[in-house]
Amino acid sequence: MDTTSSLYDLTPIAWLMAAGVLIALGPLVWVWRRNAGAGPARRLHALTVLTLFLTFDLTLFGAFTRLTDSGLGCPDWPGCYGNASPHGARHEIAMAQSAQPTGPVTHSKAWVEMVHRYLATGVGVLILTLAGATWIVRRRQSRIPPEKGAEHHATLSAWWPAFTLVWVCLQGAFGALTVTWKLFPAIVTLHLLGAVVLLALLCIQAVHYRQAAADRLPIPVSPALRNGLIATTVLLVLQIALGGWVSTNYAVLACTQFPTCQDSWWPPMNFAQGFEIWRHLGVTGEGQPLDFSALTAIHYAHRLMAYAVFVALGVLAWRMRRVDTLRPQARWLAGLALLQLATGLGNVLLGWPLAAAVLHTGGAAALAVVLTWALCESRRAPAARIAHASENTAGRNNNSQRKAAA
Repeated sequence: MDTTSSLYDLTPIAWLMAAGVLIALGPLVWVWRRNAGAGPARRLHALTVLTLFLTFDLTLFGAFTRLTDSGLGCPDWPGCYGNASPHGARHEIAMAQSAQPTGPVTHSKAWVEMVHRYLATGVGVLILTLAGATWIVRRRQSRIPPEKGAEHHATLSAWWPAFTLVWVCLQGAFGALTVTWKLFPAIVTLHLLGAVVLLALLCIQAVHYRQAAADRLPIPVSPALRNGLIATTVLLVLQIALGGWVSTNYAVLACTQFPTCQDSWWPPMNFAQGFEIWRHLGVTGEGQPLDFSALTAIHYAHRLMAYAVFVALGVLAWRMRRVDTLRPQARWLAGLALLQLATGLGNVLLGWPLAAAVLHTGGAAALAVVLTWALCESRRAPAARIAHASENTAGRNNNSQRKAAA
C-alpha cells in the first residue's frame, strides 16, 4: 500500500491541472481572437489544427524525453516526489543523484519529464475544450433547419471529439504506467502508438471541420487507390509499432552497418526472445538477461519492414499525384519517406544521434497524419461512376484513333 501511494501520489494533481489550463489559455485566446468573425465550423477547425500541431510537438518532446533517458527523471506520478515541480523536490533529486550519479534521476532529467507532463496536460485541456465546444455547436445547429442557411452540419459529428477525449485520458493512463512500471517495453510502445492514434483522431476532426465549413464531401477515387491507401496505412502502423519496439528495447545499435548487419545479410537472431512481449526491460519473461541476438532480431525485423513500407509509400505517392485534390498529400508522402530513409540511415551509421532519432519519430508521426488526411479527403467511387468514366475514356480513345486513321 505504501509502495502504491509513493508511485501514484495525487497530491499535486491540482497544480498540474492548473499548469495545463494556463498552457491551454494561450492557444484558446489566440484562436478566439483570430477567428472572431468566422462561423463555428471554421473556429473549431482552427482550434483543432492548432491542437494537432501542439500534439505533434508533444510527440516529438516525448521522443526527446525517452531518448535522453528522462522518462524516470521523476519516478512517481503525476508530480515529482510528491511535488508539483522538480523545484520542490530538490532534496530528493539530489539524494537520488548522489546515490546513482549515472542513474535515471537528475535535476535536468526531472525538468524534462515534468515539462512533458505539463505540455500533455495542456493538450488534454484543449481536447476537452474541443469536445465541449463541438457538442454545443452540434446541439445548436441541429435546431436550425437546413433551409435557413445554416452551415452544413452533417459532418460536424460530436462523437469524434468525445472519443478523442476518452482516448487522451487513456493515453494519460499509459503515461503514468510508463513511469510507475519502470519503462516496461510493451507499455512504452503502446504509449507511442497511442500518441499516433491521437494525432490521427485530431486530423480526422480537422478535415471534417474544413469540409463542413466549405460544404463539400470527400472526392471519389478508384477502389484500387482507396485500397492502396488503407493497405499502406496498415503497413505504416505495423512499422511504427516495430520502431517503438526497437527504441524501447534500445536495439538501434544492434546493427551498425547498412545494408548488411554484423557483416552478414542474415546475422544470428533470436526472434523468440526479441518478440516476447510481456517482459521487463533487458530481461526475458523468466528474468534472464536478454541475448544480443534478440536485440538483433528486433532491429532487423524493423529494417526489413522498412523496405516494404518505403516501396509502398513511393507507389502510393506516384498514384496519388494523378488526383488533383490528393497532390499535396502525395508530395508530403514522398518527402517524408525520403526523410525517414535519411534519418534511419543516420541512426544506424552515426551511432543513434539525438537529432536523427527525434526526427525519425517525428517523420513516422507525420506520415500517419498525412495518410489519415488523404483517407479523409477521399472515398471509394461508386461502381456506376467508374464504369461511366471507363466508357468515356474508351470513347475518347476511339475518337482519337479514328482521327489518326483519317
